[in-house]
Amino acid sequence: MAAPHFVVVGNPVGHSLSPVIHAHFAREAGIALEYTTLLAPLEAFERVTRGFFAAGGRGANITLPFKVEALALANLASARARLAGAANVLTAKGAILEADNTDGAGLVSDLRRNLGIALSGARIAMIGAGGAARGAIAPLLACNPSVLVVVNRTPDRARTLANRFASLGNIEGRALDALAQDRFDVIVNATSTSTKGTPLELPAECLAPGALAYDMAYGPAARAFVDKAKAQGARASDGLGMLVEQAAEAFWLWHGIRPATQSILALLREGA
Repeated sequence: MAAPHFVVVGNPVGHSLSPVIHAHFAREAGIALEYTTLLAPLEAFERVTRGFFAAGGRGANITLPFKVEALALANLASARARLAGAANVLTAKGAILEADNTDGAGLVSDLRRNLGIALSGARIAMIGAGGAARGAIAPLLACNPSVLVVVNRTPDRARTLANRFASLGNIEGRALDALAQDRFDVIVNATSTSTKGTPLELPAECLAPGALAYDMAYGPAARAFVDKAKAQGARASDGLGMLVEQAAEAFWLWHGIRPATQSILALLREGA
C-alpha cells in the first residue's frame, strides 16, 4: 500500500523547506508518508491542486501566491482561515476539501516558545496590511497584547484591516510614518519588501528597550532587516521558526500528532 501523499503547492516552490520539515516530523513520529513539492502555473492553481487530490492526495500546504485561491477552492474552512481570508492548508476528507490557516499559530508559537517573548500586555506593531498580516492578527490578539498597531504605506488599508479585527482586541490602523511616534515591544515585518531586495528600515524611536524586530521572511531574504534591527540595539529574528511551527500545526491537523520542533529548527539554522 502506497504511503499517503502530501505536497506543498506554490510558484516558485523548488526552494521550499516543507518537504525536509515534514519528512523529519514523520521520522520522529514513525509515520510513513510521501511529501513533495508541486509547482502550479500561475493561471492553473485550481486545475493542478484538484488533480492532486483526485489522484488520491491527502493534504497540501499552500504557499505564495495561492493562499487566497486555496480558501476559495475548499468546501469547508476553519474560523481562522475565514478570518484570514486565506488558507495555507488543504485536507481531503473523502470528497470534501477542508481549508485551514496555520500561519498565525506558527508565528505565535515561535515568538512564545522559541524566542521567549511575553505577548500578554505587549505593544505590538504589524508592518503591512496584506495576506501575511491578515493571517497573523487574530492569533496575536488572542494573546491579549496591550495594543496591536497595523501600519502601512497606504493608511486606509491599515485602518480597514484593523476594523476587520476590532471585535477581537485593541487594534489600530496607522500610516507607516506613524511608527516613529510610539514605542513597541514587538515589531513584525509582514511586508514583501525583504524578499524584493529592499529591506525595511525601522526608526530607532519605535524600539522599546529589549524590543524584538521580527521578519516573517527567512534566510537571505530577511538578513538585511535583521542586521539593521540588531545594529539599532534590538533583538531580531527571521521567520524560520514560524515556518517550522506552522508546519508542526499542519502535521498535527493531518496526523493527530504534535511534533517537537526544536531539533529540526536547530538543523535548519545550522544549514542556513
